[in-house]
Amino acid sequence: MVDAPQQPERISDAEHAVMEALWDRAPLTASEVCDKVCDERSWSLATVKTLLSRLVAKRAVVTEPDGKRFLYSPGIARESYVGTESRRLVDRLFGGRAAPLFAHLAQADALTEDDIAEIEALLKELKS
Repeated sequence: MVDAPQQPERISDAEHAVMEALWDRAPLTASEVCDKVCDERSWSLATVKTLLSRLVAKRAVVTEPDGKRFLYSPGIARESYVGTESRRLVDRLFGGRAAPLFAHLAQADALTEDDIAEIEALLKELKS
């Protein structure tokens, strides 16, 4: 898996499901990706092939020939993608500041006691 020099275009929810399959285990053929995602999403192999083509065009997925088929692998690391998308979320919805995000989650009762403990531990670690 290679990190692309720059982040690809935005990845749709459907494309993200394909990426998760590839991040879980790669390289995969289109049929193998379908085995992982088609049943739960009611997709066909043609749908998966379309999504893979879009991801290749966005440079989020790379291919290598394997006989008459292609093997697909992530072109970006999951951690890199998550970091970029997290930053986009905070920038777009919270003016680039993380504190309002946590305040919103706390007010919406979206944080469990375990979540709060993990956040506190992370903050302590970052301070030291």
